[in-house]
Amino acid sequence: MNDILLNVESKEIRYAHLKNGQLYDLVIDRKKSRQITGNIYRGKVTNILHNIQSAFVDINEGENGFIHISDILENRKKFEEMFDMDFEFENETKPSNKTKDITQILKPEQPVLVQVVKEPIGSKGARLTSNISIAGRYLVLLPNNSHRGVSKKIEDPGVREQLKKLIRSFEMPQDMGLICRTASARVSTDMLIDEATDLFNTWQAIVEKFHKADRPTLLFEESDLVKRTVINCIDKGYDRLLIDDYATFQRCKQLYQKYESEHPLKLEFYRDKMPMFERFNVEREIDKAMKTKIWLKSGGYLFFDQTEAMHTIDVNSGRSSTNPTGGDVEETLVRINLEAVQEIARQLRIRNIGGLVICDFIDMRVRKNQRRVLDHLKECMKEDSAKCTILGMSEFGLVEMTRQRNRESLAQTIYTTCPYCSGSGLIKSHESVSLEIERALKKLVFCQNQFALKLVVHPELYRYLEYSDKSYYTKLVGKSNAHLEFAINDSIHLNEFVFYSTTNGQKIDT
Repeated sequence: MNDILLNVESKEIRYAHLKNGQLYDLVIDRKKSRQITGNIYRGKVTNILHNIQSAFVDINEGENGFIHISDILENRKKFEEMFDMDFEFENETKPSNKTKDITQILKPEQPVLVQVVKEPIGSKGARLTSNISIAGRYLVLLPNNSHRGVSKKIEDPGVREQLKKLIRSFEMPQDMGLICRTASARVSTDMLIDEATDLFNTWQAIVEKFHKADRPTLLFEESDLVKRTVINCIDKGYDRLLIDDYATFQRCKQLYQKYESEHPLKLEFYRDKMPMFERFNVEREIDKAMKTKIWLKSGGYLFFDQTEAMHTIDVNSGRSSTNPTGGDVEETLVRINLEAVQEIARQLRIRNIGGLVICDFIDMRVRKNQRRVLDHLKECMKEDSAKCTILGMSEFGLVEMTRQRNRESLAQTIYTTCPYCSGSGLIKSHESVSLEIERALKKLVFCQNQFALKLVVHPELYRYLEYSDKSYYTKLVGKSNAHLEFAINDSIHLNEFVFYSTTNGQKIDT
């Protein structure tokens, strides 16, 4: 049973995929950080990095976008990666581009037509390409490439041959290409012709806007989350789409009318007073995905941690029994690892963790058991829409893997860096700050000859000093006939302390 929930709020839309009642995948789309992958822009080259054959392009979306020379020259591999498909190209010719230096292609201030292939994340701008592709429901138009082909995911030889003949017969410029997507196998020729015409008209409109514009601007916007949801439900054969906003529900009904012959999808408007995400326990799962520790049914647990370079996931036996009655301890550990694999795959999707991931499984002595766990991990990750590469398991039970970073993680979407600890999650202990105060006092009194001082600290730190070091400080400065007063200020940082001169009231730098 596959259900899709669309929760619509004033500033965001949340997409939740439930598989047999359990949260399987989650997408949060906010107005201020909308997804721009697939959008086409008129950009302006701002800076060229000759040493790495790349350029920065202003597309009027905050941070400048980034384009590499491989995304400027004809690049067949780009299309396979973008649509997560293998293509069989017809009449393929080798790229005629002999230029290998980006400065011969792009110049500063030059206007360029570019498309976003990777979302901006954090301070990094969007990844761009000039290999434009306009995707429809059944076809993909390649305005700058002459490739024409049929997806290899269409396995029926008769259907493949029919589609090949059809796209060869389309009256289009010779330098334009066309690809039949998997869904094209299920529709009529007239529908394919209509969509090809629509895509071509869309491209002409983009070109006209490009020539009319005089600054970086958006020329074409990819489908929003609502439209993508309806099409995804049809493609994947999901059972039900539940929406809690009536206007969005009506829009989904209109979108579905065009494709209802392909798949019987239940479209329902959620009417209960209890919020939909609470009713289906999605809120609880989102809160769970924000925690570092995830308990497993067996009693084991996963511990998630993040560094600058990677995410790490540690699998522990926790409260689980290791068969004290004399059973097979190895098999018990294997079962915990196998359960952990399923939860790891699910959490990676929900949290949308990208980049390098290191999984530290519980040690298993038998090589066959290690292969069982690794194979199960690969099987679970096959269902992930993001591209994943999994290496073997080391002797220490470590598995290295990468997951495509296609948008901000759940934590990046919901949280912001703590201004108090600057994102470290740690601040100095009272004892450490007290020692710093002692060193600063000695410097001010014995070296700078400051004999009239006032120390201002946070109230929490003052309570600590009152029971520990306050009297010691007074005796310390008293040896030089200096005087020390204490004051509190609840607006300063817990680790901060400030010295003032009581003679002129000025702050003293330490």
